[in-house]
Amino acid sequence: MLLFKFEPLLKQTLWGGEKIIPFKRLSSNMHNVGESWEISGVKDSETVVSDGPMKGMRLNELVAEMKEKLVGKDNYQRFGNEFPLLVKFIDARQDLSIQVHPSDEVARRQGKPHGKTEMWYIMPSDPGAKLFSGLKKEITPEQYKEMVENDTICDALAQYEVHEDEAFFLPSGRIHSIGAGCFLAEIQQTSDVTYRIYDFKRKDKDGNYRQLHTHEAAESINYAIDKNYKTEYVPCKNQGIPLISCPYFSTAVYDLDESMTLDYSELDSFVILIALKGDGQITDENGENTSFRAGETVLLPATVNTVKVEGTVKFLETYV
Repeated sequence: MLLFKFEPLLKQTLWGGEKIIPFKRLSSNMHNVGESWEISGVKDSETVVSDGPMKGMRLNELVAEMKEKLVGKDNYQRFGNEFPLLVKFIDARQDLSIQVHPSDEVARRQGKPHGKTEMWYIMPSDPGAKLFSGLKKEITPEQYKEMVENDTICDALAQYEVHEDEAFFLPSGRIHSIGAGCFLAEIQQTSDVTYRIYDFKRKDKDGNYRQLHTHEAAESINYAIDKNYKTEYVPCKNQGIPLISCPYFSTAVYDLDESMTLDYSELDSFVILIALKGDGQITDENGENTSFRAGETVLLPATVNTVKVEGTVKFLETYV
């Protein structure tokens, strides 16, 4: 069974920076690359297999071809031919808008197929870079609308200065924003639904304000307050450290400086491995192998029982 890599979809944005191209060691003169979509089944933005006998095949075509052999029996029954996760690297040179994503229920009520729950894992970012995640004080829907109108909505949000290896869980309904200087990996439901709440009164290159989605966002916001929106965990070498487990994905982080065999024989799911730092190699139980270095993302089909990871490499592991 093959181990799949995909051609990244590079997205140039007004707020994009210059970190992604060198991080992924790409030969490209592109600038202002805000996102690299590593694995995507989003309609009209599907990633394509980069090598091997399936080279050139779009991700959802691969799902339709392999079905439960690729994604797992339960996942295929649940999601059909749409791959359920979207994996990105994001580099913000400027602040992104304050935004929120709807739940599945709200999204369907609004005529969208899915909501969006996601997580961030912080990579080497600029000193002092910050992000917003969640409300730090109670506000009513009426106060929310007033604060958006009078440019004070940020006063209600919890802000964090980011550091490498921190993680943030962003369930649907949680207001958030990636700040200037942040560089991170993002794992999310397959959905491109984003409701822009506030954009700092910025104008685009044509002098126009970007569209806000105040009404749709108001229907999506969860007004609950948490004391801490950062995922707390204790780093440890040469073992998997669980970060997030939710109905849409489970994610762990590994920081290896010795070889390790990962056992997926009891798991009815594909597995995605996202290399954050270092160089290594992945070999499955049948001897199929591939390089695995910082900036690379590998999709393991559900039929893979074990893989041996060799080298000095830090990576995320995620599955449904």
